[in-house]
Amino acid sequence: MTEEFALISANDLRKGMMFRMNGELYSVLSYQHVKPGKGGAFVRSKIRNIQKNTIVDRTFRPDEKIEDVYIEKRKMQYLYDDGDNSVFMDTENYEQESVPNSSIEEEKRFLKEGLEVDVSIYEGEIISVDLPIFVELKVLHTEPGLKGDTATTTYKRATVETDANIQVPLFINENDIIKVDTRTGEYCERV
Repeated sequence: MTEEFALISANDLRKGMMFRMNGELYSVLSYQHVKPGKGGAFVRSKIRNIQKNTIVDRTFRPDEKIEDVYIEKRKMQYLYDDGDNSVFMDTENYEQESVPNSSIEEEKRFLKEGLEVDVSIYEGEIISVDLPIFVELKVLHTEPGLKGDTATTTYKRATVETDANIQVPLFINENDIIKVDTRTGEYCERV
């Protein structure tokens, strides 16, 4: 029995889209349609090999065909870290699944217990964890704030409850709750 895949053209690539090429799964990190003055148009892209966790720059002809894949999206809650894996619980059926920490290193910086995330599942395996755009985190350690430093653009380093280091304004103190943008890792505001 051969498995059938839908084919899409490289012209249809979009950020976040997943596809199969040479038997391996890839995610589109960025793409750009280029139409030079001479020659044919092409699609320049930066793609991540999901299994190998490597990033590749690849140029496609617009009419080049690639295999589209079905990715299931589910809401899950982060429960805990068992050392090598992060354990998530499906919010509908309460089943628990583990994800190797090595495959979600960047997301782990802002993953705190109880946080609801969107996961992408391919062939029964979690292949990516999508954090909310903003998370609220408690500051565990930072240098003391100074009186009068409330309207400055000078920053200092702070360690939050997930062990991530964030640059925060001078008026932020230990035990403050701050809002962080998970896309950039930047401080947004004090909560």
